[in-house]
Amino acid sequence: MAKLTFYGAVTGVTGSMYLLQTDRSTLLLDCGLFQGRREEEEGNRKALPFAVTDIDAIVLSHAHLDHSGRLPLLAREGFSGSIYMTRPSCDLIEVLLKDAASLQERDVEWENKRRRRSGKEEIEPLYCLDDVEETLNHCRGVSYYQRTNITENVDICFKDAGHILGSAIVEIYINERGVEKKLVFSGDLGNSQAALLRDPDSVEQADVLLLESTYGDRNHRTMNETLEEFSDVIAAASENGGNILIPSFAVGRTQEIIFRLGELYQKGDLRHLVIYLDSPMAIAVTEIYHRYQDVYNTEHKATIESSSSAVHAKGKSLHSFLPILRYSTSTEESMALNKIERGAIIIAGSGMCNGGRIRHHLKHNVWRKQSHVIFVGYQAHGTPGRALVDGATHFRIGGDEIAVKASIHTLGGFSAHAGQSQLLDWLSHFNGSKPRLFLVHGEDNAKDTLAAVAEKSGWQPHIPGEGEAITF
Repeated sequence: MAKLTFYGAVTGVTGSMYLLQTDRSTLLLDCGLFQGRREEEEGNRKALPFAVTDIDAIVLSHAHLDHSGRLPLLAREGFSGSIYMTRPSCDLIEVLLKDAASLQERDVEWENKRRRRSGKEEIEPLYCLDDVEETLNHCRGVSYYQRTNITENVDICFKDAGHILGSAIVEIYINERGVEKKLVFSGDLGNSQAALLRDPDSVEQADVLLLESTYGDRNHRTMNETLEEFSDVIAAASENGGNILIPSFAVGRTQEIIFRLGELYQKGDLRHLVIYLDSPMAIAVTEIYHRYQDVYNTEHKATIESSSSAVHAKGKSLHSFLPILRYSTSTEESMALNKIERGAIIIAGSGMCNGGRIRHHLKHNVWRKQSHVIFVGYQAHGTPGRALVDGATHFRIGGDEIAVKASIHTLGGFSAHAGQSQLLDWLSHFNGSKPRLFLVHGEDNAKDTLAAVAEKSGWQPHIPGEGEAITF
């Protein structure tokens, strides 16, 4: 009997981690950071609930830190096996994990200054760049649709999840005593309305299914409605003289927004505007997206290649599709943007406003009535982004409390996650007897709502608790 234990992304949407034990192998599926409220992030410092040296292999669904961000902890504690992921994910996690380590080292340095002044014991960063380098030594890139043997009795196959570049639906084939069982982890399923990437692949058979439920309680607006509102916000900001701030996740949402702005530019709708991508990490990720255009959907790849600006540009990249895009890499370049009072669209991280350069741009713009802030991704409970979306009247940064006078917009159609109807449609492709269904990666209401709706279609979903184990 195989045993699966749920260790993360169980009570919320972060910290994805599941332990799979067979009669001859022990695997870890994802190893993500907990993100959000301070008490949730404290979970990252708790001891891992298993012996790292017992893990034979790790399988990663995609590069987002809530799925990959604790991998360096395993390397630090002596993990000696391989970490399997798609080839694009190999490139992405190098950027994301190095950035995460740098941020942790910087944050701990500031925290320890405060602790020294108050006579408190100093702390260590969660991990450092050396731990990341060791992690990267264990990474193995696997092509989509290539069934690969990873341990004595386990094979895996990645299918395209359409969530971010390299995201995968993970099919795990377990052979015990001559019997094969199949576990499927949906990973994070993409929004079929999103730009650039293909729609999630369908799966038709499994014995056990782990399904994400981030938007299990609602559907997204149509892309046409979203793009219309996006265009209206830009037009309004142009008329009243304000800047537009877009807090954006470096992987996925940033590239989606660049493409959509490129569409508006090609129509002539971005006159008198300059767009700044103010995130070294997002810039690096955008260049990786350029290297893997073979995984773009046919329609949007053709749109980029046929555009007037891209035809004459070298490489036909997202940057050539949007020639008014400027990269802002240095701290000095970022600070200079705060002197701009009108005519700028600034895309910066972090996507939930709990760190990064976007916080300083909010400090200089959110108190202006002419300014607009556009949220294009999920805002977890406890984050500053969620507070702004929920109508906060003040924004705190350092010791300053800034009045919120800017117009706040939430464009759910840009979400990288499948909405409820898309999740149900993906489930409908399973043939014959339905697999045992476990809902993960969602807030309580999202999981409960999706479970109730799925039951009407003949499913018997179960919502596991943290540390709960099942056998199959």
